[in-house]
Amino acid sequence: MMKAAVCPQYGSPDVLRVREVEKPNPKANEVLIKVRAASINAYDWHKLRADTVLIRLMGGGLLKPKNAIPGCDFSGIAEAVGKNVTSFNAGDEVYGCLADGSGDSTFAEYVCAAEKVLAPKPSGVTFEEAAAVPMAAVTALQGLRDAGRIKPGQKVLINGASGGVGTFAVQLAKIFGAEVTAVCSARNIETARSLGADFAVDYTQDNFTKGQRRYDLILDIAANHTLTEYRRVLNPNGVCVTVGFSSFWQIFKAMLGGKKITLLMANNKRGRDLIYLNQFLKSGKIKPVIDRCYPLDEVSKAFWYFEKEHARGKVVIKVAP
Repeated sequence: MMKAAVCPQYGSPDVLRVREVEKPNPKANEVLIKVRAASINAYDWHKLRADTVLIRLMGGGLLKPKNAIPGCDFSGIAEAVGKNVTSFNAGDEVYGCLADGSGDSTFAEYVCAAEKVLAPKPSGVTFEEAAAVPMAAVTALQGLRDAGRIKPGQKVLINGASGGVGTFAVQLAKIFGAEVTAVCSARNIETARSLGADFAVDYTQDNFTKGQRRYDLILDIAANHTLTEYRRVLNPNGVCVTVGFSSFWQIFKAMLGGKKITLLMANNKRGRDLIYLNQFLKSGKIKPVIDRCYPLDEVSKAFWYFEKEHARGKVVIKVAP
């Protein structure tokens, strides 16, 4: 048996309960991991609330959660490996993401993960920091590098620069050699600058879509402007990659955006993207931003903080010491 956060029904964070459940057993291509830390993503919050029909139709479960244990990002220590696993051994420190149908179950003392979604935890990075990386950093990476095709010297704007995806996006855009403008609230301006942003815009005071600056690439995480507004501030060959959406209407609008608007559905099953990011985590060029850490027993409190306080960076669940 093991302790896990259980979500028996959709609703507020108050529906979460920490209970004793069956410890999982790894399949032939899986690794059994003793979880040390996990983190909350907007993905997890939307699946808890089921605030749109979209969540239920995309495999979450129509009337109640299909998987009662939430959480997708994790870090920990391999305890056992399936007979077909070749890249990892018992005792290895690993991290990864179980979103996109891989089975959300990381707010628990143990989890089984397919070998292909895992990466070695980089040395010099704590378990808490590693757990903050997978979904947010991979989404930022795929948005900038793959969908946005970022190039050195480009003018890049990150709309929603203070959350999980945004804090990684600012750092990655600088690594790729771009001039970076970060859009966030006043309380996060200094954080954005400390991460490398060349310019920081307080969205409560200035609307960047009405300014004179033009951008080669916009990574839109906040999804709080119209497509027309984004087009207005793009250079002739510029593109806006949107990763922040929670409704069919937002997706539909992005799909009609033409060549200038790209909708990113991040692929979080690619452990190779985490391995790519490891070089920057090891060197310190990427530093996970963690707002707060909570023990597993306080997972409900952690979700309330995530929901109400607009967390800076990531909120982490410490599962084991």
